[in-house]
Amino acid sequence: MVTLLFRLFGRLPLALNHRIGGFVGWLAAVVSSRHRRTTRENLNRYAAMTDGVADDAMLAAAFREQGKGLTELAIAWTASIERLNRLFVPCDSWHHVEASKQAGKSIIFVSPHLGCFDIAGRYVASRLPLTALYRPPKQRWLQPIMESGRARGGAVTAPADASGVRALLKTLKQQGNIMILPDQVPAAERGGEGVWAPFLGDRAYTMTLLPRLANTSQSAVIFFFAERLPHGRGYRMHFVPMNAPFAEDKLAAATQTNDMVKHLIDMAPAQYLWGYNRFKQPAGAPPASASDKV
Repeated sequence: MVTLLFRLFGRLPLALNHRIGGFVGWLAAVVSSRHRRTTRENLNRYAAMTDGVADDAMLAAAFREQGKGLTELAIAWTASIERLNRLFVPCDSWHHVEASKQAGKSIIFVSPHLGCFDIAGRYVASRLPLTALYRPPKQRWLQPIMESGRARGGAVTAPADASGVRALLKTLKQQGNIMILPDQVPAAERGGEGVWAPFLGDRAYTMTLLPRLANTSQSAVIFFFAERLPHGRGYRMHFVPMNAPFAEDKLAAATQTNDMVKHLIDMAPAQYLWGYNRFKQPAGAPPASASDKV
C-alpha cells in the first residue's frame, strides 16, 4: 500500500506534488519538536553569518521546501527520463561541464543537500555516464525503488563503503565521472573519515574523501544543484566549478568544501536541508576539541 502511494505521488503533476509536499513539511514541523528545533538552530547559524536571526517567514519557507524534498523523490525515482528532462528550464552553466570534458578531465560532481539533489543527479546521468555513492534508506521498502530509480540512463550506484570508494577511484582513473554529497556526516564507525571544519560559524564533521579523490585523480570538481522554481514550474540547474584546487592539508581542504557548500546555499537559502543534523558528532568520531570551536 505504501509503495503504491509512493508511485502515485510520482505520477502527480509537479505543481500538485509540491503543494502537497509543502503541507507535509508544515505538518512535520508541527508534529516533531526535534525537527523544528534542529531546523531553527541551523537556520539561525546561517542567519548569524549576516548578523541576522531566522524569522518566522524563513522558517516557514524552510519547512515547506523540506516537505517538497520528500514528495518530489517519488518523481525523481519513478518518472521517465523524458518526463524529468521536461521539468528543467534551459541551463546556462553546463558549459563548465563541457569545458572539463573537452580538456580530457574526469569530473567529480558535488551536490549538497540543496534543492532536489536526486533530480540533479538524473539531469547529469542522462547526459554523461555517472557513478554515485549511496546509502540505503532507513525504510527498507524504499530501497528497491531508490536503486532502480537512480540506476537509469548513464547512472551506476556504488555503496558507501570501502568497495564503493574503490569503484569511485577506478571510475575517475578511467576518465569517468562520479557524484558525491559533500555535507553528509561521515559514518566514522564504518570507516568514514572526517575532520572538524568551519561551517556556518560553527564546526561540522566534514568528509575528507572528496579532496582525497580529487587530488589523487587530478579530476575537475564541479559543485551543482537543482533549484526548485516557484509553483511547480520545474527546476533550474546550477553548475559551479571549484575556484582553486583542494589543499593537501585535510582541515584546509575540508574548509574549502564547506565554503563551496555555503556559496551554493546563498543561491537558494530556503532550499537547504536545514532539518539535517549537520553538526552532530557521529558515532566513532572524536569530539570537537576546544581548539576546534569557532
